[in-house]
Amino acid sequence: MIDRLVAGRRQPATTELGPGDDAAVVRCADGRTVISTDMLVEGRHFRLDWSSPHDVGRKAIAQNAADIEAMGARPTAFVVAFGAPAHTPAADAAALADGMWAEAQRFGAGVVGGDLVQAGSWVVSVTVLGDLAGRAPVLRSGARPGAVVAVAGELGRSAAGYRLWSEGHGSFEELRRRHLVPQPPYGQGVAAADAGAQAMTDVSDGLLADLGHLASASQVTIEVSTAALAADQQALAPAAAALGADPWAWVLGGGEDHALVAAFPGAVPAGWRVIGRVADGPAGVLVDGAPWDGDAGWQSYGS
Repeated sequence: MIDRLVAGRRQPATTELGPGDDAAVVRCADGRTVISTDMLVEGRHFRLDWSSPHDVGRKAIAQNAADIEAMGARPTAFVVAFGAPAHTPAADAAALADGMWAEAQRFGAGVVGGDLVQAGSWVVSVTVLGDLAGRAPVLRSGARPGAVVAVAGELGRSAAGYRLWSEGHGSFEELRRRHLVPQPPYGQGVAAADAGAQAMTDVSDGLLADLGHLASASQVTIEVSTAALAADQQALAPAAAALGADPWAWVLGGGEDHALVAAFPGAVPAGWRVIGRVADGPAGVLVDGAPWDGDAGWQSYGS
């Protein structure tokens, strides 16, 4: 099965030794490696009656790549562990791998190794390696008063798609797809680092939740303007009206879009839009000058 999954894959130049031995060898010219890991569990992070195996593969790679982007680095290699019931069709495992490779090749990375195990349900565990190419990593803790806050990518799409799937609403196919396969703004993490970003994170839990992590690490107040987020709200308004929902809840509290949000001391690079500013004050996030009283984002151990 492993031979079938790895046959014919074209590895990037950074891979000196791919699958087939006890471990892979990946070149890291910088001398440092950025590493992150994440898991997707069937029934918690994806549903196979909604997502195809190919979709699950793409999502697994995208959400891990976004973590590397958020450090100002470029994702280069992935190691994947896959657990599934014994009756899982081989074609499903192959489609999962195809989805992973399709997403990784969007930014020139490869899948260099992994493991297969029997499990009660699907579990996909991904470790990603990244290259800083001589840059300093962009941490969450560097935001300073006077900086602007900007975002690359779109917000609220995954949350809207989740609600559409949950309620069996068959319209708004693009939003439904965005819940199954996020679209991180690949390359914008490096662009932000090159532009002098002080702090950065990806929007995995929700805009306000993730800005809260950044504000806490930097010990600053972050002020967000809804006027600057109007394009996201307007894009979601038709679906929200059809469902009787508040689109702002998706924009501000919806996670899994894997957009990037960062603090910049000056002008922001192309592909980024200013949505707020960093100010002196207690660590926290304000929306139009006041605390947000709605759901701020995902809780991993919530109900």
